[in-house]
Amino acid sequence: MAGDLRQRRAPLEDAGEGASSAAAEEVAAAGNGKVEAAEGKRGKREALGWLEWGRGWMAIVGEFFFQRIAASHLANPLELPPLEGVSIVVTGATSGIGLEMARQLLQAGAHVVMAVRRPKVAQELIQKWQNESSETGTPLNAEVMELDLLSLDSVVKFADAWNARMAPLHVLINNAGIFAIGEPQRFSKDGHEEHMQVNHLAPALLAMLLIPSLLRGSPSRIVNVNSIMHTVGFVDTEDMNLRKQKYRSWLGYSNSKLAQVKFSSMLHKRIPAEAGINVICASPGIVDTNVARDLPKVVVAAYHLIPYFIFDAQEGSRSTLFAASDPQVPEYCEMLKSEDWPVCACISYDCNPMNASEEAHNLETSQLVWEKTLEMIGLPPDALEKLIAGESVQCRYGQQEAE
Repeated sequence: MAGDLRQRRAPLEDAGEGASSAAAEEVAAAGNGKVEAAEGKRGKREALGWLEWGRGWMAIVGEFFFQRIAASHLANPLELPPLEGVSIVVTGATSGIGLEMARQLLQAGAHVVMAVRRPKVAQELIQKWQNESSETGTPLNAEVMELDLLSLDSVVKFADAWNARMAPLHVLINNAGIFAIGEPQRFSKDGHEEHMQVNHLAPALLAMLLIPSLLRGSPSRIVNVNSIMHTVGFVDTEDMNLRKQKYRSWLGYSNSKLAQVKFSSMLHKRIPAEAGINVICASPGIVDTNVARDLPKVVVAAYHLIPYFIFDAQEGSRSTLFAASDPQVPEYCEMLKSEDWPVCACISYDCNPMNASEEAHNLETSQLVWEKTLEMIGLPPDALEKLIAGESVQCRYGQQEAE
């Protein structure tokens, strides 16, 4: 299918071997919160360099033109292993690749929780799929739970409801996202820029609060649907909501995706190996999904004029399904952890390891993103350690304890 992941750790091509070694040496300092010493070595960055920025856009253009060729070896749909007894939460499961993932995971026998903003639509989809599968006589193990990522209170409510079951969770797929190209800047009721909240902050809070259930489901996985657009992002932790600079929607999106990679990498490093929770970022490629509904009409028209280069939702779901189900993935994650690799496992649209951007390997800013994210989502700095230890954590949102 995709070769042996354990033998294919993606090299840090952009930064070079020296940068990779330097980043690895700073893991301990960053992991212990000693950011000031690390900053003294390289200084605080304020933006991407022109070379990094150019490489990022080259990567995006290259993915657009060559993704179909690079992924031509993959089956469509991707062949999944039997998943009976596996519980999986999929956010944004009523459209696009989220819909495809939910459908295929159900067909593989998994218990799929569709965490969605519109429960009625999800119920209708389940009924449709159930009618289609009635010929085979196989009932689908699906359920719907309401989740609105534009409300951190809703995230806490969802996590509390699931954790109260005292049931294991084997996979969390943070799929839901927005890319409102051409739209004016908008903020959630929680006061955060919408790209940052939906694409990073809310999924981060959900992953943190579901740690107790993921521990019960160990070995388990947190799979974040990311994007090649993270390569042109830069996260200023003093302005994560982009209030101090000229707003551009592509910048809001790319910054949120880079923040997700950085937070995921720190989460991957801080979770003890014995906990058995692996963190993966998966890039679906450039996909014709409902994200395009937020694009200008001329761009949407261009999407339909060049279908050869763009994946459909089923093709775009393959990398995330691979990250969520393939038995090689936990071993690959463990290998990266044992080698102090500075970034969590990243899976490309062709179901092979991918190389995150040079800035994603910057442990100083990753540590700052970790700290600032916890502050923004209302969790204390030691929240992860307490949750791993089975202790209660008070979240500023939801007005309830996450246990």
